Amino acid sequence: MSTRRITIPLRRRFHRSRLAQIGLLFMVWWAGEAAVRLLGFPIPGGIIGMIATYSMLMCRRLSISSLRRGAEWYIGEMLLFFIPAVPAITEHRELFGLIGLKILAVIFAGTVAVMSVTALTVDIFYRWRMRT
Repeated sequence: MSTRRITIPLRRRFHRSRLAQIGLLFMVWWAGEAAVRLLGFPIPGGIIGMIATYSMLMCRRLSISSLRRGAEWYIGEMLLFFIPAVPAITEHRELFGLIGLKILAVIFAGTVAVMSVTALTVDIFYRWRMRT
């Protein structure tokens, strides 16, 4: 029996399996975390995993169809990632008082500042580009 007869059905099964793809994405993330801890990189392991995944996609070591179902599940269930934040907020009752309003004001002011500066920068560069 040739290896091709074995690998092709395995690939097809992997492309159809959402669970296997989720496991692959988790393994890449975990490998990134392990690399950060071993090598002492000052960036999160998820970023390392994302760079590794992107590199494998660009080198064609990994195909889009190998990740599509798993990635769709992660994107569809992103709300689950915010659930741990909710109990943390409810444990800190001070966030519902004056401190919470101050934090909201800072978040709002920061968002407005970032959006305004971004819009002005884009407008300036757009005008500059139209002149040249």
